[in-house]
Amino acid sequence: MTINLDNKGLKSIIESYDLFFIDLWGVVHNGVKLNEKAIDVLEKISEAKKNYILLTNAPRPNSIVKIFLEKMGMNKNMRENVYTSGEAALSYLKKNFLEQSFYHIGPPRYFDLFIDFKNKKTQDISKSNYLLCTGLCDNHDQDLNYYKELLKNFTCFFSITWFVCFHFVMFLICTMSTVPYFLCTFLKYT
Repeated sequence: MTINLDNKGLKSIIESYDLFFIDLWGVVHNGVKLNEKAIDVLEKISEAKKNYILLTNAPRPNSIVKIFLEKMGMNKNMRENVYTSGEAALSYLKKNFLEQSFYHIGPPRYFDLFIDFKNKKTQDISKSNYLLCTGLCDNHDQDLNYYKELLKNFTCFFSITWFVCFHFVMFLICTMSTVPYFLCTFLKYT
């Protein structure tokens, strides 16, 4: 069932649910400051003894995003409900690929994502067991030919949070939801 909350607000359904999934970026903050109305809603959810998870597709561990939110003034109780796509990818990688080599696609600012297994990073894509994608590379963010050449031997399939590129037994773990769509759409047309 779909309910339009524009007029009635979240208070009209709060008793019907135990858990709320709330997008972080653009809803709770704009990258510079917190949205005070959203903070009020989070407080009301807590007062109603309901739970919420603040989701974001940030390709970083939860701890990094929590520090960012603390600097914006979000209280600790709210920050404890943050879950990032980076954290999901890290959990998956640590469980399944900790001892395997990887090739990183993305800007160096996301290095904190794989600091626990940095010694497994390779500069040679052909020697990697999987690709770790944290976004587009800074110096190639407008250069589709770079990715065409880099990934020319891969066939990609993607799901909600990660997608798989086959080249022998090659996996690509992507921590940003928009990148798989971009790369796979691009590869489809090349």
